[in-house]
Amino acid sequence: MSSPPSTKRTVAAVHAAPVFMDTEATVGKVVHFVEQAGREGIDLLVFPETFVPGYPYWIEAYAPLDQQGANAAYAEASVEVPGPQIARVQDACERAGVGTVLGVSERLSGTRTCFNSQVFIEPDGTLLGVHRKLQPTYAERIVWAQGGGATLSVFDSTLGRIGGLACWEHTMNLARQSLIAQGQQIHAAAWPGLSTMTGFETVADVQIDAMMKTHALTAQVFVVSAGNPVDQTCLQWMESAVGPQKHITAGGGWSAVIHPFNQYLAGPHTGLEEKLVTAEIDLADIDAVKVWVDSRGHYARPEILGLQVDRRPLWHDEGHREWPAAPAPSSRAARDLPVEPPAGPRSP
Repeated sequence: MSSPPSTKRTVAAVHAAPVFMDTEATVGKVVHFVEQAGREGIDLLVFPETFVPGYPYWIEAYAPLDQQGANAAYAEASVEVPGPQIARVQDACERAGVGTVLGVSERLSGTRTCFNSQVFIEPDGTLLGVHRKLQPTYAERIVWAQGGGATLSVFDSTLGRIGGLACWEHTMNLARQSLIAQGQQIHAAAWPGLSTMTGFETVADVQIDAMMKTHALTAQVFVVSAGNPVDQTCLQWMESAVGPQKHITAGGGWSAVIHPFNQYLAGPHTGLEEKLVTAEIDLADIDAVKVWVDSRGHYARPEILGLQVDRRPLWHDEGHREWPAAPAPSSRAARDLPVEPPAGPRSP
């Protein structure tokens, strides 16, 4: 008689900065972390918001008319899904046996329109699907379009039922409820370095902490929250591409793993030190929490409260993209590409 499958997983939030605006070097850095995770026995990695090619902090720091060149460069540095850069990551996941939720700026095929997206990849390299941020926040609307309900999904992974949201999308309670209704078990939260922005220095980490604990408890899920610090590569790129600014500083980022009953299992970790914020989780713990509160079951009260989600395709590619998608055979060549990122900023 075979033993029941293990309910324990080792998960990690990637607390790191990209090689800012260098897509290939940043994908190399992603591959490096996936390989490290494989050596350390980590099952799932969660990356920060738009780790590839980096969060466009200049949108908060300069007048819109001064951003045109930087915004054009950002669309060029964004990636298509599926595409060659994602295939490199899929190949690394397959070789290392590590699942990954990767934050990217996703460019809509055949256009210059981009989305703030999370890409979900299985430990065998299968591309499970993509979530596109429903509502870009504030100045983010300059660079990203709105996502639709077709990508508001929880994916049935071998590691558990995994879904995610980006940044202040967590304030959209009905978006969170949609993930709850789909039976989410592990939540991948992606964030930029909010505390580096003028006016957010003392409040950003408090806000993130509150939102992450709220979702952990109200959804009865394990939350893996990854935030990227702002490093000198980012600051130097902005100054060389757009000019001097005083609204974004170095540091920041907030990364942690949180139990459904709100204990920290790892972190929170902040600042410039890059690391994998790692913890062991046990999906069986969810059953004990749901004795008290089950937001998909006895705490739902469906005869009183209801949720409606429009899952019709919003953009032209959403009707024909087929998930899950296995790695393309040609991606095997990606393992021979360099993974060490070059130093210093790039100009657009």
